[in-house]
Amino acid sequence: MAAAAAEAAVTIVGAGPSGLATAAYLRHLSIPYTILEREDCYASLWQKYSYDRLHLHLTKHACSLPLMPMPETYRKYPSRRDFLAYLADYVARFEIRPQYRRRVVAAEYDETRRKWRIRARNLAAEEEEEYESRFLVVATGETCDPHVPALPGLGDFAGEVIHSTRYKNGEKFGGKSVLVVGCGNSGMEISLDLAESGARTSLVVRTPAHVVSKGIVNVGLVLLKYLPFGMVDWIVSLMSKLVYGDLTKYGFSRPKEGPFAMKLKYGKYPIIDVGTLRKIRSRQIQVLPEIASIKGNNIEFKNGGQYPFDAIVFATGFKRSTKQWLKGGDSDGLLNDDGLPEYTRANKWKGSNGLYCAGLSRKGLFGSASDAQSIAFDIEAHL
Repeated sequence: MAAAAAEAAVTIVGAGPSGLATAAYLRHLSIPYTILEREDCYASLWQKYSYDRLHLHLTKHACSLPLMPMPETYRKYPSRRDFLAYLADYVARFEIRPQYRRRVVAAEYDETRRKWRIRARNLAAEEEEEYESRFLVVATGETCDPHVPALPGLGDFAGEVIHSTRYKNGEKFGGKSVLVVGCGNSGMEISLDLAESGARTSLVVRTPAHVVSKGIVNVGLVLLKYLPFGMVDWIVSLMSKLVYGDLTKYGFSRPKEGPFAMKLKYGKYPIIDVGTLRKIRSRQIQVLPEIASIKGNNIEFKNGGQYPFDAIVFATGFKRSTKQWLKGGDSDGLLNDDGLPEYTRANKWKGSNGLYCAGLSRKGLFGSASDAQSIAFDIEAHL
C-alpha cells in the first residue's frame, strides 16, 4: 500500500549537482520543494562511484554551482576531494535535505488536477510513497545508469569485470594484465592510473575522438563568446593537430565533426589528455581495436589479435532510464528515447505542464548551474 501523498510546489528527482543547484535556487526564491534521491547520499557519483585521482576538467569558476562560488583557495582544477568538500558546504548552506533511498517508479501528469503525481519506492521501508506537485524537475543526470555492452563470451570471462564506477585506483592491479574498454575521459585516466600503478595496461579505442588539452578547451570556451560555433571548432581542431600531431599510428582517428559540435549533438566529450598519450607513445599502454569475442581469459580483437587478461574495466558510459517512469506532461516532446533533450531544442531545460530537466543539456556542471537558475526563475514567474 502506498503512503499518503506529500505535496510541495516542486518535486526534484535526483540529488546530484543538478538537483542540489535547483534546490538551492528554489530556496533562495522561497519556493518549497521536495527532492527525491534513490541512493543513500547526495552526489553519489562523486561520493561513491568515482576514481580517486579524478579532477574537474574545467576551471573552478566554470564548475561552481549557483549562488556560491568555489573558494579562491582551491586550485584551478579542483580535485574530487575538494569538490566533495565544496558540495558538503553547499548542502549545509542552503539546508538541502533530500529524501534518500527513494526510487521513482512513476511520474504522471494529471490533466484534471493540473498536478504531477509521483510514486516512489522507499527502499529502506520497502513501501511505496506518493508525492504531488505542480512542477516536476528531472535532475537524474547524464551519468545515470552504468552501461556495460553485451559482448560474446563476457559471461565466461575468468577474470574480474567491473564498470568504471567501481574502479577506485590501480593498487590491487599492479603486475596484472588489465584491459580498459572505452577511450572517453574516464577510460583514458583509468588507463593512466593503471599504468602508473604497474599494471600491464591495454586500451580499447572503438570510435574516432578529439584529443585536446585543458588549455585548448579553455581557449575554445573563451572564443565561443566572440566567434561563430563552427569557426571555434575549426580553431580548436587545428590547435589539437599542432599540439598532438598525427595520432593514427597510435590507434586514434579524428571525427569529421568538431569537438564542440559533438558535445552539443551527442553529449560526447573530447578527450582531455592528462598524460595518457605520453604512456601510449612510449608503448606503456597498448591501444587495441574493438573486441570480437571472449573465451576464458583470452580476448580476441577485430584485427585478429588475441591476448590474455586478468581483468576488464568497462569505461563505456551510461544509459538513462527516465523514459521508463516519466509519463505525460510533454515528456515525449522534451526528452528523446535516450532520456536527453534534443540538441536542436531552444530551451533544453523546459517542457510544458510544469515539467523541467536540469543538467541534461550536455554542458556539464556549467549547464547544471545555468539550468537551475532558469528553472527557478520560470517557476517563480508561474507562481
